[in-house]
Amino acid sequence: METLYRGMTAYRQGAFNSKDLLVIDGRFVEFSRFRERDPFRKTVQLGGLYVFPGFVDVHVHLREPGFSYKETIRTGTLAAARGGFAHVCAMPNLNPVPDGEENLKQELDLIGRGALVKVYPYGAITAGELGKRLSAMEEISGRVVAFSDDGRGVQSEELMRAAMLKAKKLGKIIAAHCEDETYINGIKAHSESGAAPNSSCGLPAESEWRQLERDLRLVRETGCAYHMCHVSTKESVALLRRAKAEGLDVTCETAPHYLMLDDKDIKDEGRFKMNPPIRSEEDRLALIEGIADGTIDMIATDHAPHAEKEKSGGLAGSLNGVVGLETAFPVLYTGLVKTGIIGLGALIDLLHTNPSERFEIGAGIAPGKPADFTVFDLREEYTVAPEEFASMGRSTPFEGMRVWGKCLMTVVDGKTVWDCMPRGKENE
Repeated sequence: METLYRGMTAYRQGAFNSKDLLVIDGRFVEFSRFRERDPFRKTVQLGGLYVFPGFVDVHVHLREPGFSYKETIRTGTLAAARGGFAHVCAMPNLNPVPDGEENLKQELDLIGRGALVKVYPYGAITAGELGKRLSAMEEISGRVVAFSDDGRGVQSEELMRAAMLKAKKLGKIIAAHCEDETYINGIKAHSESGAAPNSSCGLPAESEWRQLERDLRLVRETGCAYHMCHVSTKESVALLRRAKAEGLDVTCETAPHYLMLDDKDIKDEGRFKMNPPIRSEEDRLALIEGIADGTIDMIATDHAPHAEKEKSGGLAGSLNGVVGLETAFPVLYTGLVKTGIIGLGALIDLLHTNPSERFEIGAGIAPGKPADFTVFDLREEYTVAPEEFASMGRSTPFEGMRVWGKCLMTVVDGKTVWDCMPRGKENE
């Protein structure tokens, strides 16, 4: 099958250009080699649109197996495709937890049957994510992208040290949810802000950065490759900046809601309930600075769908987690690029290039590589409307926000998995 994509501006190998793209049998081919082979079997006209390599989200909760009433592999990956993501890493807080070969196989079978984009499962750091003993890390190492107990910090220093040593031996990343549970004091507002009481149902900043501080000390000791999930505090940014300057093998992510919102934006609604919580403006600005100077390597959504009843109890009575696959690019393009904080290429690096390189998934737009890409119309302005989501989750803090940039098409291995192109763009 040959498809020629014409007329767009494409981000390829670190730069924008207007060269046409040819896809043959699911892979990119240099168009210049085939100029005499016109007409192609299929031509897609993309005049005025942008083509980006398929985005990579290293932090997604697909909820299967175990919680299909919240999300399924099919609906979660359709949401990914609708947001421009061709690659997602699936977190292990499932039932059963992928902590050994038998449990992991259940997840992989579901992925094989239902996934519309490429899904890379995490293996759990500890058995059952209970923090008591290590999972069967060696048994599943070859079939997982990294190890994480996301949703729970590993409380035992001794156990985390053992996990890092094992991961180092296996050549895998430890992706850590940093949360020291000794700082849990019930539901509270972010302790260092001037926000109204009960404005945020999360933990104080110290619960995050204190455990990060411990983990970085263990990274120095073990030499483990380490990735911090959903950075939210200024102290964490400072610690990571120093660790990188020191030469430690560390990377990190933050999420769109931590970059775009602060605790003054929070309402007593479940769509503002996540862990870590949305923090102060000072924290938000530190995250922006971390994006700008490279301390923060990538942006991930922490897409975490729940059933409507689980998010209908306000801040106090709702579960942690919001959806984000379908809003990430437009929210970030509107809030970071159109405001001049970063360039468009820098945003694509945060959503594709950097996570692709760190987790060794996704290949960009280059000859011989899988044709995984997405098409956006950056001229289209619209309102975020959760009722239109492909995800079963509807809870987003960006509901009602006016944004720019609509995903019109996502292609994975040359196959169109999301398509809302205006008719008349294709010539068969």
